[in-house]
Amino acid sequence: MSVLFTVILPVFVVLGYGYVVAWRGMLTEAAIDALMRFAQNFAVPVLLFAQVARLDLATNFNPWTWVAFYSGAFVAFLLAWAVSIRVLRRSPEDAVAIGFAAFFSNSLLLGIPIMERAYGTDALAGNVAIIAIHSPLLYTFGITMMEVTRARGQSMSRGRIAMRALSGVLHTPLIIGILCGAAMNVLLRMGLVMPQGFWDAADMMSRAALPTALFGLGGILFRYRPEGDGWAIALVCGCSLVIHPVITFTLGHLFQLPVPALRSAVVTASMAPGVNAYLFSAIYGSAKRVTASAVLVSTALSMLSIWFWLSVLP
Repeated sequence: MSVLFTVILPVFVVLGYGYVVAWRGMLTEAAIDALMRFAQNFAVPVLLFAQVARLDLATNFNPWTWVAFYSGAFVAFLLAWAVSIRVLRRSPEDAVAIGFAAFFSNSLLLGIPIMERAYGTDALAGNVAIIAIHSPLLYTFGITMMEVTRARGQSMSRGRIAMRALSGVLHTPLIIGILCGAAMNVLLRMGLVMPQGFWDAADMMSRAALPTALFGLGGILFRYRPEGDGWAIALVCGCSLVIHPVITFTLGHLFQLPVPALRSAVVTASMAPGVNAYLFSAIYGSAKRVTASAVLVSTALSMLSIWFWLSVLP
């Protein structure tokens, strides 16, 4: 019970604060959008830059962590995609959007603060390793799947589809932050020394990232009222909150992952879909009501799933 109050509740209190502020109209939608743009386009990329730049890859990189986490993610996508088409009779485009919501865990805005409060800042290396390829891998896959689905019966070449996917990923601020951090990591290993003031400035921005993003996320979630499409919403919640972490936990034990790596993989896998799941569906105009409602419902339910996994993990 103490985990619920000391680790999980503070994170969701900040998120709920943003929700109440939006509900009471104390900030306009434009103001909340500006707050999220600051967090996602500036503060969070700096946080990722600083984390990746100072990450000791030789010590903290374990490829089996990726295998365990992303195996669960892709199974969640394939299950949600197949059930959406075969059972729920959704359109192929809707099925891709629903599958994307099922496997795109909120690894950053929820995963990092939960992990930090549960195990401390030093435990974030595994999360950063997952996040380093999270958006590039999943966005590339999702965009490619959607473009292939939309191009069925058309003469669009594979090269054109691949270029669309790559362009969409490389223009994402989070990816730019990660790539710049990786480049800085290499330079630091080669002997480059940056002044302490540089890192102090990066750390100041980093400290603003998570509370701002959580508050803004709460404000955005207020807009997404659950309505209709109950089975599709339940499918997303089940795949993201149950299937993904169960597979990750099972494979993590099978691969005998070190405890810190197992914690990072499973805690991240147990997160609800992020707002990016809705943004992806909005870009393509597919299953927007399902993904918006699923983000809200699964975020509320994730309090229980996170509590469970924090209790189970060593």
